[in-house]
This record gives sequence, structure tokens and C-alpha cells, in this order.
Amino acid sequence: MSEEILVNVTPMETRVAVVDNGATQDIHIERSASKGMVGNIYAGKVVRVLPGMQAAFVDIGAERTSFIHVSDIYVPGSESRSRASDAIGDFLHEGKKVIVQVTKDPLGSKGARLTTELSVSSRYLVFMPQSRHVGVSQRIDDAEERERLQQLLAQGLELEEMSGEGGYILRTAAEGVGLDEIRADLRFLKRLWAAVSRRAKAARKAELLYTDLALHLRTVRDLARPGVERILVDSRESFTALQEFCAEYMPEVSGLLEHYPGERPLFDLHGIEEELQRALSRKVELKSGGYLIIDQTEAMTTIDVNTGSYVGRRNLEETIFKTNLEAASMLARQLRVRNLGGIIIVDFIDMRDEEHRRQVHRALEKAMARDPARNKITGVSELGLIEMTRKRTRESLEQLLCEDCPVCNGRGVLKTAETVCYEIFREIMRDARAYDNDTLMVLATQGVIDRLLDEESANVADLQEFIGKTITLRVEPDNNPEHFDIVLL
Repeated sequence: MSEEILVNVTPMETRVAVVDNGATQDIHIERSASKGMVGNIYAGKVVRVLPGMQAAFVDIGAERTSFIHVSDIYVPGSESRSRASDAIGDFLHEGKKVIVQVTKDPLGSKGARLTTELSVSSRYLVFMPQSRHVGVSQRIDDAEERERLQQLLAQGLELEEMSGEGGYILRTAAEGVGLDEIRADLRFLKRLWAAVSRRAKAARKAELLYTDLALHLRTVRDLARPGVERILVDSRESFTALQEFCAEYMPEVSGLLEHYPGERPLFDLHGIEEELQRALSRKVELKSGGYLIIDQTEAMTTIDVNTGSYVGRRNLEETIFKTNLEAASMLARQLRVRNLGGIIIVDFIDMRDEEHRRQVHRALEKAMARDPARNKITGVSELGLIEMTRKRTRESLEQLLCEDCPVCNGRGVLKTAETVCYEIFREIMRDARAYDNDTLMVLATQGVIDRLLDEESANVADLQEFIGKTITLRVEPDNNPEHFDIVLL
């Protein structure tokens, strides 16, 4: 595997792309005016308890009140969160001060999702101050390495006199590290948590207590894994900040950093801008000639696979099989690039051969295994669909970069000129009965007026005769072809 990390920094936003053998795998965007909230720790105040939903709304000083479910409330002394069947009123009441952490950014009209099970991260460790659990990332699957890391952590805790002061998870990046690195992280986390605790005790209102690193620093901390060949940064200031950060916390990564001073924009040079535009399109072309249609809704994401212009070399079954195999690999990459999460339904082209179905399912599982976001894939349903879930913690690219169309209000379709004409006729009938005047003027867009003068001209004439009034037409410039007005003259 040959990976590169590209970091594009401007005063307005920071963008990061992970490129694997020339193909974009991940895109992260953080805007200065609206940074993500996941991982932030706040002093909050409970503003409303909802017993029927076993949840509460918490003011953390954000634009929208945030949401916490009873199952996300940590119970001191129990080594676990509360159960979904527990009563929310046993833990929270209106006006109570709580220290909470954001687990999901606000999405659409929903506020942030919170937990009282707090954690802070370093390069190799996640510290959980309320827990006593010690674990190892599931992505480290070598049993001997897992055991070695746990022994190193125990040794480090004893040497730093920190035994019994909280729980820890050894991150994927800890694979292969030694005792010195573990001890350095332990000291860093101890200082960090002491500072957060002081702020929490002093807080008298809803306020931010801790925020994670900026995107370009988080990128190096979390994504500079084995296999990354270089990290290109196009900002001299950010490059210097990364050098200082790596010198203190990640000296082994310092040699990967490179400043890109070129005149041509970094994302243009590596085709990331084009990839971003493709990631906002419904249609994704496959090299074979087939294509995917990706539709993101509030409830789920649906992906439809089509053969398109691909006709194969042997027979229809082979064409379908080859298209589905290519689609499995492509859709796994698109989920990462677009950061799509939640419930995902994939409608592969129907295959009669049972072995072909198994191979496509295995190909999808293999492609999704490289995804750092937790995911789960079911078998093929009775309708021939594959259902899957992918952990969602931040907004998708579409939610971050786009908004609903002001013309169709997010429907994605518009009424035809014919439909609008018939609505106009019905409105004229209502007004003719309700008001006693001789003339009605129709104000509508050029396309609707053209149809009233052409295809619907006979209907307009019949309607005038029926209501006994004059109907006049006038073009009203408007960006919404569905809008019209009837003016009484």
C-alpha cells in the first residue's frame, strides 16, 4: 500500500485528502467558521427531560440544544453506562450541571449527540477518566502484539505512578511502539486531564472545556500510519506548526512532512478537486461503462447499480457479474469519500448464479474491511438487496458543502409546465366564483406562459367563455417555474 496525505490550508478552511495509489480514499474538510464538535467536552445545563423518550436536552452554548439518551449516561462505580431501560429521571433533572462530550455533530435540524462517558486522546492512547477498563484497538489483530502492548501500558502506568487513575485504550497507531513512547503519552494525558478538570470545576455556565486538535494536526496524529509515504502541506505556517507538533509528539513522522510551494494548487495537481465534484453527483461512472446512482436521504442512503453501456464479451450473466464486482469496490470508496453513514441499501443487478452472489458479497466485505469507520454488512435479502450500516459521526460531504435547492426545496424534481397550467386553471375558477371583477391577469414564468399561449390556448379560450371574464397573461421573471399569481383587475 502506497498512501499520501495532502493538506490544503486557507484562512477559510482546511482540507485533507488521503490518496492510495492515485485514488482518493478520504476527504476531510474543516471550516474556520463552523468547526466540527465531535470530541469536544462541555460544561452543560439540562434544560428539558423527556421521560417518554428516556432522553434529555442539554444546553452546551451551541446554536441548537444537544441531546443525550439514558444509555449514554455513565454510572459512577458501575464500570459501564446506564441501561436503556433505566429511568432518565434517576440521573438528570432540569437545571442540573453536567460535564458532557459530543459523540455526533449536529446533523440537519438535530442537535449534537452527547455522552457523559468522557475520553481524551493522544497519539497512542485514549484516556477514559471514569473507567478502569484497559483495551486494545480491534484493528491490531496479532495476539502477541496485543499482549505486549497491555504489558507495556501496565509497566508505564506503574513507572509514572498513575495506576488506578482511569481506563485506557491502546490505539491502532501504538502497534510496534516501545515503553518510552507510551510513557510520554501517559504524561501528556495526565497534564491534559488535569487542565480539563480545573476548567470543569470553575465553570458556572454552559461553556467549552476542551476541544480536539485542529484538522491538520489531527490528520497527522490519526492518519500517519504505516504505509504513508509522505504528507504534503501547501501552507508554510501550517507546515511549521506540524513540524513542531511532530518534533514533540511524533518524531518518527517528521521525515514524512514536505512543504508544497508550487504555483499550481495542490488539490488541482492531484485531481482532488475533480474528485470532490464527482462526490457531489448522484451518478458515479464505472470504468466498464456501468454506473452507480447514489441517493442520500435523512433516513438512509440507497445505491443502485446499473450496467449502462457495458455489454460484456460472453453473455448477460458475465456482464452483470463483472459490473457488480466493480461496483462493490467503487461504492466502498464512495462511502468513505462522501462520508456516508447510517443505514445503506445496495441494489446490485440481479444475479442468477449463487456463486456469483457470494463472490460479490465477499468483494464488498473485503473492500469495506479497509474502511476505518465501523461497518456491518448483512447477507442478500429476499428482494436481492444488501443492507449495511456505517458509523456516522460527522456530516457527509453533501451536508457540509451543499444546501437544499431553493427552487424545489430539496425534492429534486419540479412540476411540469403542464401541471402548473392546470393549477392556474383551478385557481382562476376559485377566484372567478369568489370575486366580482372583469379581468384576471396570470403572472407566471416564461415556460408556463408559452404553454398557455400554445398547447393550452384552446383551454384558456374555453375557460374565458365559461367564467365570462377576460384572462390576460404576463411573464413574471422568477427562478421558480412552479410559482404563479392571479391578479384581479
